[in-house]
Amino acid sequence: MPGQQSEVTFRFLAEPTDVNFGGKVHGGMVMKWIDQAGYACAVGWSGAYCVTASVSGIQFVAPILIGDMVSVRARLIHTGTSSMHFAVDVLARDLRNDEHRLATSCVMVFVALDRPDGKPTPVPHWEPRDDSERQLQAQAKQLLELSKGMEKLVDLRAASLS
Repeated sequence: MPGQQSEVTFRFLAEPTDVNFGGKVHGGMVMKWIDQAGYACAVGWSGAYCVTASVSGIQFVAPILIGDMVSVRARLIHTGTSSMHFAVDVLARDLRNDEHRLATSCVMVFVALDRPDGKPTPVPHWEPRDDSERQLQAQAKQLLELSKGMEKLVDLRAASLS
């Protein structure tokens, strides 16, 4: 039901197939998990097919190791007409000593479409419920402004390549 699910958490164990030669989970694997959790939350909120528009400020803070319990939490922090902004945190927990650590953090933007190859479609409006959510929404709006500047740079680069 659209407008109901504003948060999703995936939990699983980091497996040997997820790691690089240094024994730590590949950054690309972490980005895949982030995209999957973000997508699930975007579809859950909008009730529509969604596409990733951007990932901003991704920070790899601490490594994830084989056997760590991984939690990927995506939560809605802002909506536009057809866009949804999500704060996504990846937490790792060593099950042997219950040590928790933030591994990765970012903000993602998804756009709802009326069909997989279609046009943007409206999403339910979201309002922050407390000061913490208001602060996250303000940060999302700042990133949106920065993103507009990046779009201009990308357009200039694309024009120079033509």
